[in-house]
Amino acid sequence: MISFLEILFRKYFPKRIENHKILISKFRGKNGLEIGGPSNIFTKKGFLPIYPIVNNLDGCNFSANTVWEGSIAEGETYTYGDKIGHQFISDGNNLSMISDEKYDFILSCHSLEHFANPIKAINEWKRVLKNDGFILLILPHKDKTFDHRRQVTSLEHIISDFTNNTLESDTTHVEEVLKFHDLTLDPAKIDLANLTSRTADNYNNRCLHHHVFNTPLVVKIGDYLNFKICDVSHFNPFHIVVLLQKTNTNFDNSQYKDPNNSIYQKPSFPSDKLM
Repeated sequence: MISFLEILFRKYFPKRIENHKILISKFRGKNGLEIGGPSNIFTKKGFLPIYPIVNNLDGCNFSANTVWEGSIAEGETYTYGDKIGHQFISDGNNLSMISDEKYDFILSCHSLEHFANPIKAINEWKRVLKNDGFILLILPHKDKTFDHRRQVTSLEHIISDFTNNTLESDTTHVEEVLKFHDLTLDPAKIDLANLTSRTADNYNNRCLHHHVFNTPLVVKIGDYLNFKICDVSHFNPFHIVVLLQKTNTNFDNSQYKDPNNSIYQKPSFPSDKLM
């Protein structure tokens, strides 16, 4: 049980990810785009306080009405912290309204798992990202979420979704979700009937986790898409945090592809050792 003193302490000294100063230095004074935000994680009280130090941040959400944001409108309405950027209403894998290489960085916090075609989405993010710019991915580690009974998605499967131009209306994983979803860990506190109804209407609500991630899979995706992997870390209880860079310079991702790397040895994430 959390004590009153700890609550008071954390009000003024929020928990941060261990390397937060190094990570946020990549975004200071820069202009970016967030997919599926805003996120409390990036506020001044979050574990990675990026919002206070950026120059400008626009946002992209798939609908004018979402489970997470409620009703939103396109235009200068994207509120992040105490700042405002431009809100785009579009699927995150279709940024056709945005010119090539417009942004210094892209933020994606717990959004990629909701895409049926992750590579298509990341390729679009890469297109609007300047050379030497960064993508920050935060994903839920399956071992500590309601997906823990599901198998980690293979890179081959995700590549196949891209090759086959899988659409966001895809229902491939519905049966798997209904069978293995751990309702006791669902933050919405729903029962099976509500899960079934929600999943059937996924195209409109986008609550479904199409794919299941662990740390090695996120690294494999970044490497496959020819990003420089700059940092891989975790934040309790289930966050995978990966910083990718789009660059034309030579780089070597071998340290992150090494199964003996310490990032894959954490007892709380046993599936990382099965890469």
